[in-house]
Amino acid sequence: MAIIFAIIIFSFLIFIHELGHFLAAKASGVQVNEFAMFMGPAIAKWQRGETLYSIRCIPLGGYCAMEGEDTDTENPRSFQKAAWWKRLGILLAGAFMNFVSGFLIFALVLAPSDGFAQPVIAEAEPGNTIVYEEGLHVGDRILKINGSRVYIASDASMLFGLSGDDTHDLVVERNGQKLELNDFTMERHEFSNGDGSTSVRYGILFGYEENSFGNLMSYTWNNCLSVVQSVKLSLQMLLSGQAGLNDVAGPVGIVQMMSNTAQASPTVWDAVLNLLYFGAFIAVNLAVMNLLPIPALDGGRAVALLLTVAVEKLIGRKIDPKYEGYIHAAGMILLLAFMAVVMFKDIFVIFKG
Repeated sequence: MAIIFAIIIFSFLIFIHELGHFLAAKASGVQVNEFAMFMGPAIAKWQRGETLYSIRCIPLGGYCAMEGEDTDTENPRSFQKAAWWKRLGILLAGAFMNFVSGFLIFALVLAPSDGFAQPVIAEAEPGNTIVYEEGLHVGDRILKINGSRVYIASDASMLFGLSGDDTHDLVVERNGQKLELNDFTMERHEFSNGDGSTSVRYGILFGYEENSFGNLMSYTWNNCLSVVQSVKLSLQMLLSGQAGLNDVAGPVGIVQMMSNTAQASPTVWDAVLNLLYFGAFIAVNLAVMNLLPIPALDGGRAVALLLTVAVEKLIGRKIDPKYEGYIHAAGMILLLAFMAVVMFKDIFVIFKG
């Protein structure tokens, strides 16, 4: 049941993305020939006006096929005939819808909470050697760790863990002023977890702020920014070789992780909340990934559009859109090949594990 719910959430996020393109195209007067949910052969389709709507059999992806998207046509309502700023809006609308849906899902999940953990030091566990007069103080808000922003309390744990050692460059806010603690050495100690077990950690306890509408909106926004930063850090690790293919998950791996999260939840209600929270994380993640300047992705198409507009103004004539189409087609082939490798890796891990 959990895996079915996970597939539904993931499919919904893809639908929302394509819906963004669809609504922006309709609002801009661009003709939409087909709006499809999923890929592969159609299992249901119906015509309404100029647009064919379809549901296809492979629950991965979807598309919004616009007239003249990659080729120039005589149709005055084709994508290529629209003003450049309208085309740009259509291209960015999918990522925008993913970001908005992620924000709303985060807010929905967080709304019942009594309060929200903040990266503000509330107290130090007994035996802590970090919080003292020359270093961190109770009441300090941690703003940055090794150059990366700390938006929510869990960011601190993640950034400390990524560092690899116990010497950090910190920026904190104390009594309304920013202070830099460069090359600040932190010591880990063994602390009790309260259930008889122990773990080695820094021994910093963060505080909470009460739930209110303003705090909810602020914390939700910071959750979204935290996801954006996590994507940035993940890409940096991939490009630097700190992470590899085994650390990348495709749709199959994502659905499996969502299912595992739900199954590990103590109650059905907790499982639903955890799945929705994971869904919000994926929604913002999809928004950021789609804006990367890679051919075939929305970000790559947006960059190509802006470059084309600039070059056309310089040379005084229109560039045939088929050349841009060739670039995006090549990018799509490479992207699909990469997705296929990741998908087979995910399937292998599932059956192996």
